[in-house]
Amino acid sequence: MTFINKNGLNVAIPLVKFINEQCLPSTGISSDQFWNGCAKIFNEFSPKNQELLNIRLELQAAIDAWHKANPNGQQETYIEFLREIDYLVEEPDAFTISTENTDPEIANMAGPQLVVPVLNARFALNAANARWGSLYDALYGTDILETKPKAGEYDAKHGANVIEWAKNLLDQSIPLANGSHNEVLQYSVIDGALSPA
Repeated sequence: MTFINKNGLNVAIPLVKFINEQCLPSTGISSDQFWNGCAKIFNEFSPKNQELLNIRLELQAAIDAWHKANPNGQQETYIEFLREIDYLVEEPDAFTISTENTDPEIANMAGPQLVVPVLNARFALNAANARWGSLYDALYGTDILETKPKAGEYDAKHGANVIEWAKNLLDQSIPLANGSHNEVLQYSVIDGALSPA
């Protein structure tokens, strides 16, 4: 992979192109502002990050050594050892997180949160959708319908039954003001309102 120097950072060219061409244009932030900000962040926090990584290595080495020296160690002794090396610390008093303006999906609703490479659009889309299961996928692999999918490749006939069943369920559960979900080819949000077409 080829790298380019951006304000003292060696950055992979595909990432630079992605940030400069796809992410920044609609933000009002220039490329120079972005990469200068990145460099400041890395310069400020990299030493502390490296220090923490070194501590992690030291802890892991100590834990590995303890297990080699105590192949049949007791749990109480092990917990005491972990406290001695500060791997385990005393539980703090109850507290409330005060971060503001956090999306409910992150702050309040439990659910999958995936970390994926941003350069892979399919991975990023799957991660964004991970919190919401697909009704189609859930139906396709079950025997809730009269038909069952053929083994192997996608079964178009069974897939059509899945779509029909799901859209009928939507008509019953969350009907549209006008028309049926069966007639909709795509859903859009226009001016904050659902606009089926």
